[in-house]
Amino acid sequence: MKNLFKLSLITLLIFLASCARQKENNPKYAANLEIAKSFMLAHGTEDIAAQSAMIHDDLEWHMPVYGSEMADAQGLKNALAYYQNEFDNLNFTADYWLPGVDETTGLFDGSTRVYGTWTADHVASGKSIKLTSYHSFAFTDGKISGGGDWFDFGGMMNSLAADTEAASEE
Repeated sequence: MKNLFKLSLITLLIFLASCARQKENNPKYAANLEIAKSFMLAHGTEDIAAQSAMIHDDLEWHMPVYGSEMADAQGLKNALAYYQNEFDNLNFTADYWLPGVDETTGLFDGSTRVYGTWTADHVASGKSIKLTSYHSFAFTDGKISGGGDWFDFGGMMNSLAADTEAASEE
C-alpha cells in the first residue's frame, strides 16, 4: 500500500511538471495574446487599417455564416468593414482568454482563443445587440494567419431585419 502511494505521488508530480513545461515551451503565446487583444480592440474602435496590418497574407478564416467557405485575408477584411459600417459602439468584453493547442499533438502551440460578448448598436434599426461569441487565432510571423468566429450570425441578422423592415414600412 505504501508503494502504491509513492507510485501515485510520483506519477502526479511528473504529470504536473509536464503541464508546467508545456506552457514554458511556447514563448510566443504572450506576444500572440497581445496581438489578438489588439485586433479585437481595433475592431471596437473601427480601425480597419490597424486590423489589416495584423492579418497575414495567407490567412484562412472560418466565417460564422451558415454554408460559407473559409475566407482569405481580403474576405476577412471585407467582413470586418461590413460590421464596422453596419454597427456603431462595437465593444467586446472577454470572459476569458485561453491558450490554443496543436490539433494533432494537443500541445500548446502559441495560438489563442477567447470567449466573450459583443455589444453594439445597429445603424439601420437603432437596435442594440448583445451577442455571445468564440474566436480563435493562429499566428505566423507575428500576424494572424488562421482562426475564426463562432456566433449566431443568422439569428442576430434575423432579429435586426424584423426591426429594419418595420421601420422602413412606417
